[in-house]
Amino acid sequence: MDRIEKLCAERGMRMTEQRRVIARVLSEADDHPDVEELYRRASAIDPHISIATVYRTVRLFEEAGVVEKHDFGDGRSRYEEAGDDHHDHLIDTKSGEVIEFYDAEIERLKTEIAERLGFKLIGHKLELYGTAIEGASPTSREGLIFTRHNRRTEDA
Repeated sequence: MDRIEKLCAERGMRMTEQRRVIARVLSEADDHPDVEELYRRASAIDPHISIATVYRTVRLFEEAGVVEKHDFGDGRSRYEEAGDDHHDHLIDTKSGEVIEFYDAEIERLKTEIAERLGFKLIGHKLELYGTAIEGASPTSREGLIFTRHNRRTEDA
């Protein structure tokens, strides 16, 4: 049983075979696929899955809190497994590359800003957009934990 299917079971969701396939595809994704890409991958496993089933299932998974929806500025909702490992996103608007990163200093600053404004921070989402500078390499990765996702979901 994959992670998403296990979370669904814990939340009492009825898991059909088609939902299991979609859950497995999402659990195995190393990128942030949109519904059309999820459909392409799921229908390669089970050709009887319809795109409507994928849309309904992703919506159910999102409502149950087992997947998170992102809008990276390309007009498509993209999905990833919800998890305890908080991270932020840096999106290259030219290539579509998504870099997931965690920076303790940013986390500290977000909490500090909320407190200065009289709030207790209970959640946040940070998405940075930019383009890679030709010939440039990162000046420092000190304190960063990051993962690159080079695959871009192609238009169907």
